[in-house]
Amino acid sequence: MGERLIFKPFSTFYLLLLFGTVLLIISIILSTIRDVLIEGLGLPPEYVSFFLLLSLIGSYINIPFTTVESRVPIQIIREVRAFGVTWKIPIKSYNISKTYVMINLGGAIMPIITSIYLLINTIPYCSSDPLNSYYSTLLVLIIVSFFVNRSARIVKGLGIATPALGPPLITVFTVIFLDAFLSIHCPIPVTYIGGTLGTLIGADLLNLKKIPELGSPLISIGGAGTFDGVFLTGIISVMIVFFLLF
Repeated sequence: MGERLIFKPFSTFYLLLLFGTVLLIISIILSTIRDVLIEGLGLPPEYVSFFLLLSLIGSYINIPFTTVESRVPIQIIREVRAFGVTWKIPIKSYNISKTYVMINLGGAIMPIITSIYLLINTIPYCSSDPLNSYYSTLLVLIIVSFFVNRSARIVKGLGIATPALGPPLITVFTVIFLDAFLSIHCPIPVTYIGGTLGTLIGADLLNLKKIPELGSPLISIGGAGTFDGVFLTGIISVMIVFFLLF
């Protein structure tokens, strides 16, 4: 008995329709994110596109900060190509004894600058009780730092990694819980500041003492496995809180 094969006929119109639908969905999502950042965070419209673009591009930019003596052999990954296939071969080097500590532009510097702007410019003007907002921000930052630190994993030869969606969800639950008891003023800026800085502190800063044990040639504060948590916390948690509380 022969096999019957059925192929879907190629349709240029159908392909263009799907492509157009995807572009429409993406544009709607980007427009929604932009509106939330402008209305919820009070960011200047001209700053939002710059913020998103520099955050994404900045994830590939690491600024040298300091060096730390490594107590374990440095693990280096060497790539070998043959017949179009790339193999990654880990090599332990006993000659290199320093780990270079960098600060990631998109995952550390941008969130810090944005948070300072929100603390100085947005919260005093959007809140009828700025002290309430500052107190709520501190509570969110402490709680997020604690739980992110507990969920962060030390990856030998790489650095510190966090679950991508862990920090955003922790931030959302924390803000919603505290709002039920404190009636948080300016919950969106509180969410961004407490969530992003809490992720940075919990994942990276509280683990700085473990750098000499990582055996990694380079560590990026706010980069590598932490960037996803910081960036997504700044976008996803803010959007969820915005739609839940407004």
